[in-house]
Amino acid sequence: MSNPWEEISLDDYEKHMSLDSVRQLQAMNSIMQEQFNTYPAETAMVLGIAGGNGLEHVRPEKFRKVYGVDINADYLRVVSERYTELSGVLECLQIDLVNEAEKLPRTQLLIANLLIEYIGYGAFQKAVLQTVPQYVSCVIQINTDEDQWVSESPYLHAFDRLDEVHHQMEEKALTAAMNDIVYSLILQKSEPLPNGKALVRLDFKKNEVNYNE
Repeated sequence: MSNPWEEISLDDYEKHMSLDSVRQLQAMNSIMQEQFNTYPAETAMVLGIAGGNGLEHVRPEKFRKVYGVDINADYLRVVSERYTELSGVLECLQIDLVNEAEKLPRTQLLIANLLIEYIGYGAFQKAVLQTVPQYVSCVIQINTDEDQWVSESPYLHAFDRLDEVHHQMEEKALTAAMNDIVYSLILQKSEPLPNGKALVRLDFKKNEVNYNE
């Protein structure tokens, strides 16, 4: 059976995410501006790039390569068409992160926003271990209502199948999973959203391993 994300139209997704009652597209754009500009990295990777929200904050004088990864080929086609000014810097990769993590190239900065929810902690650990980034910046959604984790909207039924792949997120569990693969939490910020939800940004840095100990 196909992954539900291969069947959700980008138009439905972006219209839902930008509704005044949801406002996640706007919040994520602001967060991504910080993510791209906070750390000393020349290469970056965005897992679950969707339509490329936030890529306008990529400065070609800072980054020599930015990878946009998604399972949906249509999303990647749109990203390439929208961000022609990043030609030579942006490279789009169609990869199923659950089953094809070994295809991921290495990167210095790994960004995963509203993505871990759909692949789980274990698959995310594999992606991190494959890409070996110095910095990892994640955004997860924290829900007050576990039964209704997708906000009400006219586009709600576009997401009906996401229950098949959704994992409830928790800050402590993600931090523990990252600690297990020697990444330490260096930043935690929360941004409240409508409907009692919140976006929580968790940034991690790879621990230095001292082999002389």
